[in-house]
Amino acid sequence: MKSISILVADDEEEIADLVAIHLEKEGYDVVKVHNGQEAIRVIETRSIDLLILDIMMPEMDGYDATRLIREQYNMPILFLSAKTSDFDKVHGLVIGADDYITKPFTPIELVARVNAHLRRFMKLNQPKAPCKKDTLEFGEIVISPDQRTVFLYGENIELTPKEFDILYLLASHPKKVYSVENIFQQVWDDAYFEGGNTVMVHIRTLRKKLGEDKRKNKLIKTVWGVGYTFNG
Repeated sequence: MKSISILVADDEEEIADLVAIHLEKEGYDVVKVHNGQEAIRVIETRSIDLLILDIMMPEMDGYDATRLIREQYNMPILFLSAKTSDFDKVHGLVIGADDYITKPFTPIELVARVNAHLRRFMKLNQPKAPCKKDTLEFGEIVISPDQRTVFLYGENIELTPKEFDILYLLASHPKKVYSVENIFQQVWDDAYFEGGNTVMVHIRTLRKKLGEDKRKNKLIKTVWGVGYTFNG
């Protein structure tokens, strides 16, 4: 069986060593580098199943590295950073990261999140029998699950994989109210563990891309104290 390779990019050697020790105890093959450029070079030369990136690194930071990596690769990316503001977390998720963990961190939580993301990633990349899903049309919006495209007033709206999955989940059952916990469990395919902020960040960016701030009748409606529903 192929070993699972994890790339850790952090310019603090003590942090990279600590992360590597705990991941290697789980049986993972860990590669350590100290800036974004080195991370990209490793990805181009060997198979990597998951990335853990610091943001503030010399030569190329984690943000720029993620943008370049996301042009060709879809493995899970986790930010591990001392930057703790909501802006930094939202920005990291918007440009393509799957998770954001702040320093100082507990190794047990880091390992749990790595395991969860790898479990989902491996499951999604298992060969599956072709499954034709219905295209959803609600007036000006057309959602195609097979092409994973969204057209609004004839214009293609670029969504991240998680944004698309949230939109398709809600639009597949119009008027049904999904709690934050429901959305996390179905889209992230994992038990709910403090995923509320992650879901809300993705819905916020999804609404922005759909132009919800300019619409009188919102496509994604908030049901206060309960969750979200598609108002198609």
